[in-house]
Amino acid sequence: MAKPIMAKATAVWLVDNTTLSFKQIADFVGMHELEVQGIADGDVAQGVKGFDPIANNQLTQDEIDTAQNNPLHKLKLKFNAAAQGEEKRRGPRYTPLSKRQDRPASILWLVKFHPELTDGQISKLIGTTKPTIQAIRERTHWNISNIQPIDPVALGLCKQSELDMAVQKAAAKKAADAPVMSDDERRKLVSTEQSLGMEAEPKIPTAIEGLETFTLSGDSAKDDEEESAGDFSDADSFFNLPDGTHDDEDEDEAADKR
Repeated sequence: MAKPIMAKATAVWLVDNTTLSFKQIADFVGMHELEVQGIADGDVAQGVKGFDPIANNQLTQDEIDTAQNNPLHKLKLKFNAAAQGEEKRRGPRYTPLSKRQDRPASILWLVKFHPELTDGQISKLIGTTKPTIQAIRERTHWNISNIQPIDPVALGLCKQSELDMAVQKAAAKKAADAPVMSDDERRKLVSTEQSLGMEAEPKIPTAIEGLETFTLSGDSAKDDEEESAGDFSDADSFFNLPDGTHDDEDEDEAADKR
């Protein structure tokens, strides 16, 4: 969809002179709804003079009236040859002189809240240089002690849609470059119920000395006899002497008495 020329100035005029919703204006000028709200609050596009889209043959009054009566209606741009190829413009982003002192604050905000962004992405977003970004990352900037992080969208240095797109690309690239997780790391990502339901992996004993000749085969009957012969867990069985022992002792005592 073609966008009007001087989109931000057109948005300022629509906010000041119409009752269109922020979404209708944002969809028409190609900005984020929060940016339009920032224009209405006076936080964005301060000092920007409104650009009349009716006088400049971009909209008609009937189109604006229809959109004001129907919040779901989307504004349609009149054909304007001057607006053709506006989105295909290439080259470094131009930052007005009045906004250039705000770039370090925006860089610090991006570095703090979106560390996944590369220096190249930050440079394209707010039109700065990589040495400046590196100096703020390393906190070697000459004015680092006085810089406060400020959202570049609130300062009007970039659009919210551009920032969101850059963050999405950086997150996707980071996920693609992430190392392959091991089985233990994947197990940590599943729920507790799934983890408890998994079968335990067999563990090999660390000390296996003396187990080379160990075997489970043998005479089970012989083992049972040995266990029964040496089982003295019962006190009565411990003091129960073999048969014939009591008779011999009685005979010895009788002989001594004689």
